[in-house]
Amino acid sequence: MARCSRLPLVAVVLLLGVSGAVAEEAKVNTIQDVFRHLRTCWKPPPPAKARPLDITVVVSFNRSGDILGHPRITYESAEASDNDRLQYRIAVMEALQRCTPMPFTDAMAGAAAGRPFAIQFRNRKTSPPTQERRA
Repeated sequence: MARCSRLPLVAVVLLLGVSGAVAEEAKVNTIQDVFRHLRTCWKPPPPAKARPLDITVVVSFNRSGDILGHPRITYESAEASDNDRLQYRIAVMEALQRCTPMPFTDAMAGAAAGRPFAIQFRNRKTSPPTQERRA
């Protein structure tokens, strides 16, 4: 259990301790632009390092587009191992580093500052929905 409780700490230390390059993209002017911008920075761990899983992080930004406070993992696929979780938490924090500061327009900076964003990083292949058959 102690090993599992260290996972968020490792991810936060990685986020705070490693400087990353800022992704140079167009200005972020809408909520959809925030998610699009983050998708350009997402690089899931290779399958040899971790099985695919879905993970959600809640993060807030200040007016200048830097991360405000500490990102918080709120969901991980239930079947993930401790190693899978760790590898994906690291990948999420690296994606956030690559994408920050978020290049907000002035209007979006005011609207987004301090607001939490729940960002889903989906990496599992889901089966197509089954057709319901009625008698």
